[in-house]
Amino acid sequence: MTPVTPTTPAGLDHVRTIADAVLYEGYLLYPYRASSHKNRSRWQFGVLGPPHAAPGSFAEEPDMAMQALLTVPDDDDAPAAPAEVSVRLRFLQLQVREVQRRERDGSHTAVGELNLAGVSVLSWDEAVECELDLGTVPLSDVPGSTDELRTVPGGEESEPLTDGHGAPAGRVVRRREPLTVRVRTRTARDDGHLRLTVSVTNEHPGTAAGKDAAIRVSLIGTHLLLQARGADFISLREPPEAAAPAAARCEQRRCWPVLAGAKGSTDTVLGAPIILYDHPEIAEQSPGALFDSTEIDEILTLRVMTMTEEEKAEARATDPRAREIIDRCDTMSPGDLQQLHGLLRDPHGPVRPPAEGAAGPRGDLRDAEPAAFDTGGAPWWDPAADASVEPESDSVVIEGVAVSKGSLVRVHPSRRADAQDLFFAGQVARVTAVLSDVDGGVHVALVLVDDPAADMHDWYGRYFYFAPDELEPLPAPDPRRGDDSPDPTEHRKEDPS
Repeated sequence: MTPVTPTTPAGLDHVRTIADAVLYEGYLLYPYRASSHKNRSRWQFGVLGPPHAAPGSFAEEPDMAMQALLTVPDDDDAPAAPAEVSVRLRFLQLQVREVQRRERDGSHTAVGELNLAGVSVLSWDEAVECELDLGTVPLSDVPGSTDELRTVPGGEESEPLTDGHGAPAGRVVRRREPLTVRVRTRTARDDGHLRLTVSVTNEHPGTAAGKDAAIRVSLIGTHLLLQARGADFISLREPPEAAAPAAARCEQRRCWPVLAGAKGSTDTVLGAPIILYDHPEIAEQSPGALFDSTEIDEILTLRVMTMTEEEKAEARATDPRAREIIDRCDTMSPGDLQQLHGLLRDPHGPVRPPAEGAAGPRGDLRDAEPAAFDTGGAPWWDPAADASVEPESDSVVIEGVAVSKGSLVRVHPSRRADAQDLFFAGQVARVTAVLSDVDGGVHVALVLVDDPAADMHDWYGRYFYFAPDELEPLPAPDPRRGDDSPDPTEHRKEDPS
């Protein structure tokens, strides 16, 4: 049951998809089972707790607020309809799902689990979506404010359960506590722009004596959807130069506004309890929600696939959304899993062939596309994919020289800016292995020649890794010199960095 049935204004369908990802973040946590300890303490983001909670309840703070910046046309340029912003508040209301066993005398006893014809039914805390349409805020030269107090009703429903023969066996009782929330808005002029403040406060009147009592009267996953008409929102992440000072004066409290909707649009803002970028999108590779703390779909999917059949059965009985996750992962094809691996995008633009005569310590390979990792037709996650890989004998060509285990190179760090890498600048190192990753990248494992602990690092397999374009090949050691150091007078090149 959904206490409030929202309408969907034009243009909010796409934004609602993003908002739903925020709304349900933390609703379920891997391994998606009611018996998992961390699933007894979920709901990480956007929780507005009751204001009169006892200290031992560990309730969240009861309020959040955000400020957005708008440009409103002058009277001469203003459209016929007055400029305004519609405000919608969305959150989850906790719903206790209690399984009760039917006794011989017709009474019912609360139990954690009831097994019916081999299928488990579990007690669990669910949640239902709530959306409050708070009307519109006029955007005029005269500063104004609104103050709305809303109540979301509680409720109780009962669902009968029968055994394999159709006889009454128990029931599922779902209960929700009523919620009380106040939303205030305020407009003010700031350096030629209009600043809109929206604050949300949980005003539950009673005292919550414990952790469970507090979360049952909290607003969960709370966020705001604002849609402007006759005005435009200004990006607070990348404001135009003229609006930068006013944008810097906007203050946020547990809620951060970003432009939402189609790229380039400025009529909609999502006020989220997590920090997002403007015009956020759901990755097209993602087949469905996984809820678990913005984790990587691929990792969680592979974890789900390792669960036993007993664990999967418990997850399916825990929540309908958990059942969807398990079923989706069980039916994924190798192609679907490969799709989850995502895309490798070059931040420096398209690949370019090296310019003729552009030889140098790193110039030959900087723009070269790495060869694809050859798995011999096996899926990349299958151990058989490594059959053709021999790190101890594989080589990579750098400046026309084949570099493999035992080769000497001089290190020129360029891809990262961490201090550890800079310590290697100009140092001579010995190659211990050449490795390939699943994206076709090549990594060269090294130990420093002058490191007194080099043998220990080599024995433990603790290497430093650099890309081929960060290495300069050196000639093999001269056995007449009696050591492993290259002749410093031979083949030395200046470090262009």
